[in-house]
Amino acid sequence: MPDVKAPHKPDPYFSHSFYVEWNGIIHAGFVECNGLSSHQHAIVYREGTDPNNVRKIPGMINNNNITLKRGTTNNDELWQWRSKIAKGEIERREVSIVLMDEMGREKIRWNLTNCWPVTWSISHFDAMNNDISVEYIELAHEGVTVDKWS
Repeated sequence: MPDVKAPHKPDPYFSHSFYVEWNGIIHAGFVECNGLSSHQHAIVYREGTDPNNVRKIPGMINNNNITLKRGTTNNDELWQWRSKIAKGEIERREVSIVLMDEMGREKIRWNLTNCWPVTWSISHFDAMNNDISVEYIELAHEGVTVDKWS
């Protein structure tokens, strides 16, 4: 029987090692990033002369909104950005979500095109608990590309 070696299996990256970047500035204070996904609709199609099963062809792409979460601080940049949008001053930004390895090296970079905040919110306040106040921002975008995946 031949000697078979299993291929090297790299360790997966941890989900806690990431940062968010826009306008070339790293914003490392986020504790969560949710919603990074892309879905393409399948269009069901059948011609009258086709057999009794349908064909599926690629349709429009829908990119889910991204939700970022961080502790509330004296930094009001997200609120100011959302306020501009609410006043009709459309300011779209290029945003990157960057995953790092255990040594802090960039391993995967997802680039989101033409982002703008659709929702801004603060966690509830409760005088009877010790929770950290949390700020949420939900970003709409028009597409995802990957610069690096290593």
